[in-house]
Amino acid sequence: MAFGLFRKSEKKADTTNHHYHELTVKQIIPETKDAISLVFEQPQTGKLNYKPGQFLTLIVSLNNKEVRRSYSLCSSPYTDEDLVVMVKRVDGGLVSNWLPENVKAGTKIKVLEPMGNFTTEFSKEKKRHIVMFGGGSGITPMMSVLKSLLTQEPDSICSLIYCNRDIDSIIFKKELDQWQTSYEGRLHVIHVLDNAPMNWQGYSGLLSQEMLVKLFERIPDWGLDKTTYLMCGPEGMMKNVENLLGALAIPKEKIFKESFVSGTIDKDKKEEAKAATVSGNTAHEVTVRYDGQEYKFIVEPNRTILETALDQGIDLPYSCQSGLCTACRGKALSGRVKLDEEEGLSQSERAEGYVLTCVGHPMSDDVVIEIG
Repeated sequence: MAFGLFRKSEKKADTTNHHYHELTVKQIIPETKDAISLVFEQPQTGKLNYKPGQFLTLIVSLNNKEVRRSYSLCSSPYTDEDLVVMVKRVDGGLVSNWLPENVKAGTKIKVLEPMGNFTTEFSKEKKRHIVMFGGGSGITPMMSVLKSLLTQEPDSICSLIYCNRDIDSIIFKKELDQWQTSYEGRLHVIHVLDNAPMNWQGYSGLLSQEMLVKLFERIPDWGLDKTTYLMCGPEGMMKNVENLLGALAIPKEKIFKESFVSGTIDKDKKEEAKAATVSGNTAHEVTVRYDGQEYKFIVEPNRTILETALDQGIDLPYSCQSGLCTACRGKALSGRVKLDEEEGLSQSERAEGYVLTCVGHPMSDDVVIEIG
């Protein structure tokens, strides 16, 4: 979601269209023992434009199967010539563990063009305070936003509350220190550690309402009209922060979050939700308009719109397939669509008719969806 006021024949898609790019890895930067930054050169076909806070979808072939994963850009289009994403190893992570072991400088990786709505427009006339809550790898889109804010809005400030397991797991620690020194008085970074060393002078433990009140005493108070709250990190952390901000009477419309993993409904519940979406066990026809083409196809019960399109060779955009990244977002111009998961869409987006094809099921025969 964008923040801060802060948007009758079957055809085969052209898989070589402009939505795909081949990027060359320029450099691999170790960040922590389990995190690296992949620095990509801009494509020779022309500079790849993106907005701060957006993500890249990397497409790799594993066991003769195409696998897609989205990674937020930690670079800023205002400060960095290259495109940079951060990859952190996770238990059982198929792509996040494969990339550090197999990618080298010179490796070429297919990507989908930058997407995502966890962004805003920057202007030198703006004067605002962005308060960020980051946890672990959730710092990635925050880096892109804070670098853009500090360089493009001289009257705006940023406060970052960054939670990590221990001091060695702080991603971009050196870079954050440098930015805080360069923009003294405009960037306030507060680290919170689960396991703090004996000589730690900062905050430790899980965020609580008592700790949050103390943290707010350390950051500038610009009032609600000029302050926006962002969060990105583990689901538990974000839920906790959301509750704490609610207890402090922070309006929901001032709070924006970016989710990396599905945590609101587990797999079994998603399957139950799918089964519950189908009315009368009936298939429905769907029309999708994308990239100047129009596609009509029948979606069977318990199948999503995206699944059906991909099975028929229709190359629609997607990444997470969990209803979170919004890469597959489209606007339903007519008809009824039921979503298994609505976490990726804001209330205003849902009200405007936006749907996610990866978790969407048609509930009528007149569904028309426009993507892009």
